[in-house]
Amino acid sequence: MRPQNSFMQRHSMWRSFRVFLAGGDAGSRGVAAIEFAIIAPILVLLMVCTVDLGQGIYRKMQVQNAAQAGAQYAAVHGFTASSISAAVTNATTFSGISASPSPTQFCGCPSVTGVTSASCNSTCTGGISSGTYVTASAQATYTTILPYPLLPTSFTFAAQSTVRIQ
Repeated sequence: MRPQNSFMQRHSMWRSFRVFLAGGDAGSRGVAAIEFAIIAPILVLLMVCTVDLGQGIYRKMQVQNAAQAGAQYAAVHGFTASSISAAVTNATTFSGISASPSPTQFCGCPSVTGVTSASCNSTCTGGISSGTYVTASAQATYTTILPYPLLPTSFTFAAQSTVRIQ
């Protein structure tokens, strides 16, 4: 009797395995659809959050590039506040960018930490004469797609770029 019983067990196991591979068990046909219905909203929410984060980072980069475009304009064309402001606002397709605060021109000396203010035509440390610098600024606000708990719904990005023009 034992040989026949073990044969039946092996036959039953192979039959179950074939049914599993064929996906033909009537009780498990809708399980994948139910699992997808549970997981799909979470995946969509994660995708929207990822897109929102990416847009925020892209907007920050646009603000930085706009400030740099204003400084580059000043380096090539000299200091004209209205023209530098126009270069900042026209540097990107992001319509919310403004040249705020307005471009400034000042005299200073280069240092390890940046540019320190000095009187024009003075001598800096190391025997270098002071130079004329221009600072261009850009600012914009980014509003998130969704409200997130513990985070504000809008962020103000600001960037500043300084260049020596003389």
